[in-house]
Amino acid sequence: MLATQDLTVRFGGHVAVNAVTCAFAPGTLTAIVGPNGAGKTTYFNLISGQLKATAGTVSLGGRDLTELPASARTRAGLGRAFQLTNLFPHLSVLENVRLAVQATREGAHRRGLNLWSVWSDHPQLTARAQEILRAVALMHRQDAPVASLPHGDQRKLEVALLMALEPQVYMFDEPTAGMSHDEAPVVLQLIRALKKDKTKTILLVEHKMDVVRELADRIIVLHNGTLVADGDPAEVIASPIVQEAYLGTAAKEAA
Repeated sequence: MLATQDLTVRFGGHVAVNAVTCAFAPGTLTAIVGPNGAGKTTYFNLISGQLKATAGTVSLGGRDLTELPASARTRAGLGRAFQLTNLFPHLSVLENVRLAVQATREGAHRRGLNLWSVWSDHPQLTARAQEILRAVALMHRQDAPVASLPHGDQRKLEVALLMALEPQVYMFDEPTAGMSHDEAPVVLQLIRALKKDKTKTILLVEHKMDVVRELADRIIVLHNGTLVADGDPAEVIASPIVQEAYLGTAAKEAA
């Protein structure tokens, strides 16, 4: 189980995340919603280690991760979708995924692999990378340089790299942002497939409420950095505090 206890971060006098205590169980997809500036991505950054907490703790399976850097949290089982700046833009799509597979296998099994060793010496790595590329519908682009990919394909590649890490916790921060109407369903279908593995925990930051309604088993709501609602999706969406905090004036006018 992933848990945060009184997790807080301050930037000067501004409290961006305010003493958030929450636990996330395997087999559950939790959507984290709230208005712009609510602290959703900042909360993600605190969990995954991109930001250092001012106070509070992050733990996974009872292990305290609070003082660990992002790379160590990844090795511990926290998988957050790679940002585009973390890709190797001049390597091919296949080489990017293969590197992630190799790093994961090397860390898990200590086979003495070298990230820059000859690929032909490790055909099983290529086979696993191609399996992942088929799952994200990118096999036809396996030889293309990452820099040449359109935005939608780059987002799919982020998911592929996350899958290659084989984490305990999948963290998706607006996975369909910037994707076309035709591209988005591929990523959403991947998340649906990941949900079938009841040993995994999935966190999803998403603005599109239709996506949240379809995918989420649970919703938590952040507002001004504070956890203001937590529970069943239908009940949370219908609650007065969410109508006010998340939907605001539009909800009042519709009432």
